[in-house]
Amino acid sequence: MKQLFHRGKRIRPTDKDLVFHTALASLFPVFLLVVLLFHIRQIAGTNWQEVSLSQIIQDVNIPYLLFSMGVAGLVCLAAVLLFWRYRRDEVKQLIHRQKLARMVLENKWYESEQKKEDAFFKDLSSSRSKETITYFPKIYYRMKQGLLHIRVEITLGKYQEQLLNLEKKLESGLYCELTDKELKDSYVKYTLLYDTIANRISIEDVQAKDGRLRLMKNVWWEYDKLPHMLIAGGTGGGKTYFILTLIEALLRTNAVLSVLDPKNADLADLQAVMPDVYYKKEDMLTCIDRFYEEMMKRSEDMKLMENYRTGENYAYLGLPAHFLIFDEYVAFMEMLGTKENAAVLNKLKQIVMLGRQAGFFLILACQRPDAKYLGDGIRDQFNFRVALGRMSEMGYGMMFGETTKDFFLKQIKGRGYVDVGTSVISEFYTPLVPKGHDFLKEIKKLIDSRQGVQAACEAEAAETD
Repeated sequence: MKQLFHRGKRIRPTDKDLVFHTALASLFPVFLLVVLLFHIRQIAGTNWQEVSLSQIIQDVNIPYLLFSMGVAGLVCLAAVLLFWRYRRDEVKQLIHRQKLARMVLENKWYESEQKKEDAFFKDLSSSRSKETITYFPKIYYRMKQGLLHIRVEITLGKYQEQLLNLEKKLESGLYCELTDKELKDSYVKYTLLYDTIANRISIEDVQAKDGRLRLMKNVWWEYDKLPHMLIAGGTGGGKTYFILTLIEALLRTNAVLSVLDPKNADLADLQAVMPDVYYKKEDMLTCIDRFYEEMMKRSEDMKLMENYRTGENYAYLGLPAHFLIFDEYVAFMEMLGTKENAAVLNKLKQIVMLGRQAGFFLILACQRPDAKYLGDGIRDQFNFRVALGRMSEMGYGMMFGETTKDFFLKQIKGRGYVDVGTSVISEFYTPLVPKGHDFLKEIKKLIDSRQGVQAACEAEAAETD
């Protein structure tokens, strides 16, 4: 029974008019009840044993009847508006189920046969026939916590290819974003995000815990499992605010951050409130070298630790994560000569290949991830990818590879698309930053708090000695 409930509600051919039938079944009793309430005295005072139909018709007060019917109609309209206002998800579920039924019917993904209808008089033959559906694909629909779960049975039938590739139809038809597609032994399960913008969170809700960074209600960057983040986006797409949000969230943990800004823009201003912020070419090269060397040293030191276990990462040993946050990466690479370029690419390649176990992660941002500066398979190692703002089809191709995804532009700052490492591209909204939020001020508070805790620990250690 639990398994049946888990599957959701089955889509049936009769669901093609589900909204109308549900509304009629729900509102007609309400309409009738209101009309009866207006005529309750007349009904109660009528001797139904003696009254005739003609007398009832004669005694009916037409204006009063019309008035009562008008009031009943207004009550039904108010009920519809209230239901839409407070139970919108339930209405949406009805609409979705209706659309799924019509999808199957209009695409003729079913089997049917023509059966002759019986004539009114049994002894007479009838030439009329009626279509009877003999096979209708098993499709189950369920909405839970803002996610749509659509389960489709696979039977090796002639409609298998269509049912295995419903992503585009579901996304455009239900106005949702695909987050996962899971193929199992006898069915395929599509998981879609309903009302994506409603899952947007504020900067205060961005949390980094247990190797995961929460960016939307249902979107997490699991950097311990799927390391390294690639961010792309043009001017005005919200890229800088997103990076600053990441920095502020990571500083609430014990993570160690290094920030590079070759254009000496907004991120370079962090130099006034936190260490390891660089914008000069030589300083950035030194920072990359140091980050790489610290990673290699930690990899060696971890194996010498007493509680080291094969397969366990830095977090198991109680070590902090290190992040190299690199804005305008392409602009920086264009500053370098051939030898310097090759050396940096080699270092970055080693970091993205070996960094996960040691807890060294890259957050790399650029306007477009050109393969020229992300060669040798480096780009493929960035498991979490975010494209913000307006981008060309070529830009999306560079970011996500070959895909049949349809990308739409919405004039909302901080909107884009994300691949969390599952190869499923879905709509994404960066955390909301309230007006007046001062990143420099908030980051300075976090840095000062860190320094205070560190000083207290050092003082305690000195007293113990």
